[in-house]
Amino acid sequence: MDGKTAHRVVIVGAGFGGLNAAQALARAPVSITVIDRKNHHTFQPLLYQVATAGLSPGEIAAPIRSILRRHKNVEVLMAEVTGFDLERRVVQTAVQDEAQEIPYDSLIVAAGASHAYFGHDEWQTAAPGLKTIEDALEIRRRVLLAFELAERRASAGESCDLLNFVVVGAGPTGVELAGTLAEICRHALAHDFRAIDPRRARIHLVEGGPHVLPAYPEDLSRSALEQLQRLGVEVLTSTMVTKIEPGVIYMGESKMNAAVILWAAGVAASPLGKKLGVPIDHVGRVLVNPDLSLPNHPEVFVIGDLAALKDESGKLLPGVAPVAILEGRFVAKLIARGLAGAPSFPRSVREEPALSLSKGGGFDSRPPFHYHDKGSLATIGRAAAVAQFGKIHISGFMAWLAWLLVHILFLIGFQNRVLVFIQWAWSYFTYERGTRLITGSTSLPGWNGAHLGNPGAEAEEMSAVSHK
Repeated sequence: MDGKTAHRVVIVGAGFGGLNAAQALARAPVSITVIDRKNHHTFQPLLYQVATAGLSPGEIAAPIRSILRRHKNVEVLMAEVTGFDLERRVVQTAVQDEAQEIPYDSLIVAAGASHAYFGHDEWQTAAPGLKTIEDALEIRRRVLLAFELAERRASAGESCDLLNFVVVGAGPTGVELAGTLAEICRHALAHDFRAIDPRRARIHLVEGGPHVLPAYPEDLSRSALEQLQRLGVEVLTSTMVTKIEPGVIYMGESKMNAAVILWAAGVAASPLGKKLGVPIDHVGRVLVNPDLSLPNHPEVFVIGDLAALKDESGKLLPGVAPVAILEGRFVAKLIARGLAGAPSFPRSVREEPALSLSKGGGFDSRPPFHYHDKGSLATIGRAAAVAQFGKIHISGFMAWLAWLLVHILFLIGFQNRVLVFIQWAWSYFTYERGTRLITGSTSLPGWNGAHLGNPGAEAEEMSAVSHK
């Protein structure tokens, strides 16, 4: 293929949407450039397993170049995207302060999402979220370090009561973290310390709304709550977080000291959405056309967590992997079909209104994207999960087994699937957490002894708050 004359497709982001778009387009007569600031694709649904020492980073991540190396028309660039010039059709990038412009004929922006602290970004240092491998390793460091510091203090004869762990947000990520932390305390670490008893640690899950897993049906939400409580998680619903400091979390006029605070309460779209210069919603998602293109720029598509698109019922499509995967494949098909009738997109709709992505029609004839929701799954802990498949609702072991099979199926790379399956099987029968490594700093924000004061009384106070 002549790279100088081939239709140039630039894909920003190598998440589920971006990778699937690249793979679906690889057989088309196009030149593809995939740009990502990381050199690896991360299977985000399993990040909580890295954060809780169940899996190592290499088991849920794969190099982007390795994933795409069979496709000779795909180029991978590790760079930071700094902006877009839609009129000139270039993507602006920077690597070590060296600027570069990447031209395109078609552009797919699949930049994903980040944490949202609802206007309190200063909370991030005290309460890290979970979106990247780096986040997961930081959470793992804090959780394991809390036990080590408590053991050291108790061994020195100092007063050391309970350890408090607080997870803010009872969506799928929060429920996963809280449930798995409870398992670690009750089983994996139960017999590893001499001066402290990890089983006495308290796990608190704080939710501003009245239910855990608020996006799920009421019966599954209730089942999730019961499963969390059986694991020993103390759930505080209808409890708003008003302030977070290192080692301390405030809920209304009450406060709780905590060894580790984790954030799973909010998601914001990538800041790249604003740089497209088009309308966005309140969390930064780009308002796209039904075919996922930008208004007045049919050659530019936005997919995944960055796209704001409603289904036929008027409900916003969720920011989950299946949606991003199907959107990536859908956009790839639109571009490939467009090439069958024309070498390039027009500069604007007004220039060539008859040019089509399908034979015999204009841009208005593009089919809209349709997503058929095949179900939702959320894991809570060992053999504990909830699942919704249309009108079928299941919970417990069968839901957990379905969750396990689906996630292994979606893992990229045969080797990753085998490693994860073996590791999970071993953990299931032995309760072992095989990657309990503390790397980096040995300091813990807020570790001054205050959070070891009287957490039992604070927990009683918080329980009273949750029942108001």
